[in-house]
Amino acid sequence: MDIAAAERGIETFLRALGYDLDDPELSGTPARVAEAYSSDLLAGEGVDLDVLVHEGSAPLSAPVGLVVVRGLAITTVCPHHLLPALGTAAIGYLPGERLLGLGTFARLVDAASRRLTLQEGIGDRVVSALMNRAGALGAFCQIELLHGCLAARGPRRPEARMMTLARAGVLEDAAALIAALGTPSSFELGDQPTATER
Repeated sequence: MDIAAAERGIETFLRALGYDLDDPELSGTPARVAEAYSSDLLAGEGVDLDVLVHEGSAPLSAPVGLVVVRGLAITTVCPHHLLPALGTAAIGYLPGERLLGLGTFARLVDAASRRLTLQEGIGDRVVSALMNRAGALGAFCQIELLHGCLAARGPRRPEARMMTLARAGVLEDAAALIAALGTPSSFELGDQPTATER
């Protein structure tokens, strides 16, 4: 990343919108914005999810049941308006070859979401990494986000949340996933399409 060029770009952007960068409130804003995007909001761009999953897991020594982690905070940036979307994810998988450490789930969702991406792509990346690198027998990723581009502009619907569900392997079938979870009321699965079916 060229942080200096990003700072100049933000400065040009603000001036083009009529802002006076001599205003004390805007002093340092281009640098802060460039830093926020490069080191935080888009920090997942340079992370290889397959490597992350492999390094954050160990060979499975004995069969285990379905593993689910809920309430994982997500922050992402909409590629259409560069506005943030905030919410939570639930990730689950049926271990096959490797068993993930608990912290790996948080790092995986961060790396998959902290980039310019559509919500559907986050779940697809998470599920693919679990299937391809952890050798999962099945995996899913359910995401619910409040999108800044829907809440703060356009239709201005701050109450609206978008839900997506990516699933693969033995958990690709919605009925099988509900049966495996054993708590259908906590997941609104139904026959929702996966991101690749939309």
